[in-house]
Amino acid sequence: MAVKIKLKRLGKIRSPHYRIVVADSRTRRDGRAIEEIGKYQPTYHPSVMEVDADRVAYWLGVGAQPTEPVLAILKKTGDWQKFKGEPAPAPLLVAEPKKARPVFEALGGDDSGKGEAITQKKKAEKKDEAAAESSESTEA
Repeated sequence: MAVKIKLKRLGKIRSPHYRIVVADSRTRRDGRAIEEIGKYQPTYHPSVMEVDADRVAYWLGVGAQPTEPVLAILKKTGDWQKFKGEPAPAPLLVAEPKKARPVFEALGGDDSGKGEAITQKKKAEKKDEAAAESSESTEA
C-alpha cells in the first residue's frame, strides 16, 4: 500500500482551508485519512502553515511520499530539510499583531459639549439675515 502525505480541502467555495493528512494514495482528495498532521490556510496574510514536525518525520521515515504542494509546504517549514539533513531555511514570516485603536481621551478629546450644533447655528444665521433684510425694506 502506497502512503501519501497530501492536502485535504475544507472550507467554502472561495475560502479554501487545507488539512495536511497521511492517506492511502488510492483514496480521493477529501476521503478518509490515516492521520491529520497539520493545516494550511492560504487565504490568510501571511499564509498559516502549521505542521506537527514529529509526525512528519515519522511518516517520511517509514516511506510516505509527499505530494508537490505538501513538499513545498514542508520545505518552507524546514521539515523537509531536517529529514534530508540539509541546512534549515530562513524563518517563516509571522503576522504582526494588530495595533489597538487610539482611545478618544488619549487624543485630547473631551466629553463636554460646546453647547451648539452646527445645523442650529446655520438656521440662526439665516433668520438673522432675513430679519435684517425685512428691517431694511421697512425703513425704505
